[in-house]
Amino acid sequence: MRKIISLNNGWQFYKGVDFAGERQQAEQINIPHSWNAIDGQDGGNDYFRGTCLYEKSISASQLKQGARCYLEINGANSSETVYFNGEKLASHDGGYSTWRVDLTDHIKEENQLSIEVDNAPNDRVYPQMADFTFYGGIYRDVNLIFVDDTHFDLDYYGGKGVMITPIVEGKNASVEIRTFVKNLAEGDSLVYEICDGDKSVAKCDACNDTHTFTIENVHLWHGRKDPHLYTAKVSIVRGGQVLDNLEIPFGCRSFEIHPEKGFILNGEEYPLRGVSRHQDRLGVGNALTKAHHEEDMDLICEVGATTIRLAHYQHDQYFYDLCDQRGMVVWAEIPYISKHMPTGRENTISQMKELVTQCYNHPSIVVWGLSNEITISGSDEDLLENHRILNDICHDMDKTRLTTIACVSMCSMDDPYIKIPDVVSYNHYFGWYGGDTSMNGPWFDKFHAQHPSIPIGCSEYGCEALNWHSSSPFQGDYTEEYQAFYHEELIKQLFSRKYMWATHVWNMFDFGADARAEGGENGQNHKGLVTMDRKYKKDSFFAYKAWLSDEPFVHLCGKRYVDRVEDVTKVTVYSNQPEVELFANGVSLGKKTAEDHFFRFDVPNVGETTLVAKAGDLSDEGQLRKVDEMNPDYILKEQGAILNWFDVDAPEGRYSLNDKISDIMKSFWGKIWFVRLGLKLKKKMSAGKKGEKKSGGFDVDMSATGGLMQMMGGFTVLRLASMIGMANVTFTKEELLKMNKQLNRIKKPRK
Repeated sequence: MRKIISLNNGWQFYKGVDFAGERQQAEQINIPHSWNAIDGQDGGNDYFRGTCLYEKSISASQLKQGARCYLEINGANSSETVYFNGEKLASHDGGYSTWRVDLTDHIKEENQLSIEVDNAPNDRVYPQMADFTFYGGIYRDVNLIFVDDTHFDLDYYGGKGVMITPIVEGKNASVEIRTFVKNLAEGDSLVYEICDGDKSVAKCDACNDTHTFTIENVHLWHGRKDPHLYTAKVSIVRGGQVLDNLEIPFGCRSFEIHPEKGFILNGEEYPLRGVSRHQDRLGVGNALTKAHHEEDMDLICEVGATTIRLAHYQHDQYFYDLCDQRGMVVWAEIPYISKHMPTGRENTISQMKELVTQCYNHPSIVVWGLSNEITISGSDEDLLENHRILNDICHDMDKTRLTTIACVSMCSMDDPYIKIPDVVSYNHYFGWYGGDTSMNGPWFDKFHAQHPSIPIGCSEYGCEALNWHSSSPFQGDYTEEYQAFYHEELIKQLFSRKYMWATHVWNMFDFGADARAEGGENGQNHKGLVTMDRKYKKDSFFAYKAWLSDEPFVHLCGKRYVDRVEDVTKVTVYSNQPEVELFANGVSLGKKTAEDHFFRFDVPNVGETTLVAKAGDLSDEGQLRKVDEMNPDYILKEQGAILNWFDVDAPEGRYSLNDKISDIMKSFWGKIWFVRLGLKLKKKMSAGKKGEKKSGGFDVDMSATGGLMQMMGGFTVLRLASMIGMANVTFTKEELLKMNKQLNRIKKPRK
């Protein structure tokens, strides 16, 4: 019988040394573990990327609990090598999938297990360029698996050795169970059974390696509404003795992605409206516990999402299990992202085969993601061929699911890249990285009109928010109020377009991006609906809950925005109830209805006010306080910034660093100034490429500058200068002040 033992505890960790290198003082650690849990989230783009070593002594008695002993590593980033008693046994490239090593023939009385893990930059293993931290470490469980010589295959791309393929046929389901067995002997039996809870639905005592059952009157897996699961029990039996066995949950469902009707589940229109998820946490990195995964799923369910894009890599199998159990419809993908590497093709192939093999049995998964924003520098034939290969692999390995891509915003609607997968989604940030919020819906209408047979979705959209506040929020101010406005607008635009097959907010949670230096808290991307520590739900979280959740609630916005200068201030309440009443110090300000779930009130701001929003028996409370001057704690201050916006001289009628690039471009002399800025940027970037980057979190390819600049009209010059810093290109205070003086000399056009 199969036996699995955790090997998580009691490791010696050596930072910054390879197996043959000089050893530093060891640190005693337990797995899951990441060496970038702190420096990968504090900004500076200087987190440690290199080789580290994990070692553990194991006795023969611990290793001889079965005929064969496999080491199983469920996630270590990003290249790993296993040494056993000084002998190199195996290596693996890819930081997000399960892989195994057979230790059996190398066991001695006393054994030394060493795992070398390397997250240093290279040109062959994805990801190498992306807007998130590439945490190093063995950050998922490590196990020993003991099996008989005859066992379900553990060597093929980290899979289970069993593939379950349900096909819904009317009221019934045809369920094919295919097994892959090592060393099956004459006389051995394969026993398959399908159970619905404790009830046996079908059984075969002497099957071939592939057998098909029929489940009559099948109970369908129907997303959040009814995530019903069956269990397949598979065993290898010899002379009445079970040699190996597995129990695998699965679900029976059909789906279609229609270019006009969107996502259809079991013949019913089922709008996919949800979020994307990165797996890291504040102070933890990627080294999550099961409790962390469960909390994430609880929060995603609370917001009312029906779908999750699990970006930008393979996630923990435990989280896929939670998606199955809670009815989430999932987009699963590999980290083929941002920068196409001609030398990385084999790695995209191996990572895709691992993803499909390891995740095949999860009913929650409906699409395999081929890549994300990979055409940021344009597409060429090598890139296109790489995608055709991946697309064919997915369809060869899995006849039941579709393929998709997440296109960077400036990717042309006519690019041959978008014709490769079955369905397409775009990452758009109109209203944050350029343009304005009103541009989002019309862009998708244009794509839909131009390609009426291609299902189109929005794979990323979002806006950053920290604990900054304003009664007059504007694009780029990082206030919680602007983020709420942005998502209100996007909800109304995207959710009203039935043809969109899926929409995914970027992101459910703030996440580590050590190269980022913006918003006043460096090292994170703050587009989350929830903070990185999962302790605070931003107002925008409740905007989605109002539209998507059936759980009755009322939420008073602006609880962190207490001190206000205006005599009458606007207050918003989110609720999925038909009517909301607002009270100020116990006095009703009236009842409101709102078809869009966003209830607006004008509130007299005098002295101190206790606000209570009520919807039926539900209520939520907040405070207001009248002040003469804006509370400085509410005003964005860039951490380590050379200049903040309030330090900039901005004469009336003249440009400054605080003006948007799109406004500056309206002036002839402003255009001249901007061209000169572009030349200066190009020179700085070229100079920067001569040196070595400390880490590979974020980069800018100058060949993409034209397309990128089209998106940057919504940036102020100061914000652009700050964001360019993520590519290790910086301006001094003197340079910025000189630029500001130049802009001060340019008159703004008369309106």
